[in-house]
Amino acid sequence: MIKECDVHVLKEKIEAKENIQFIDCREQQEWNESHIDGATLVPLSEFQEKFETVLKDKNAQIFIQCRSGARSMKACMFLLSKGFTDLTNVEGGIMSWMQAGFPVITEK
Repeated sequence: MIKECDVHVLKEKIEAKENIQFIDCREQQEWNESHIDGATLVPLSEFQEKFETVLKDKNAQIFIQCRSGARSMKACMFLLSKGFTDLTNVEGGIMSWMQAGFPVITEK
């Protein structure tokens, strides 16, 4: 099942140190410009080849975000087809996160 949540829910889960897996499926260049602390980069362009290196438990609570929510939904749909059961697409992606004034990490 694929659920959706807003960035406020994601922030609460990160701050509470809940046992979630948080995947950013944007590309490396986008990640370098800004990303959320605690996220793991698995670019959508490499998702099919690399998802198994970071996602081992098909029952884990997995949150996926991208820039605005479209690519992360594709990643969620792919994982659903592979038997993952607890998937959440972060609505609005990092754009909504930044619009909410939440912190990001930049690598320059």
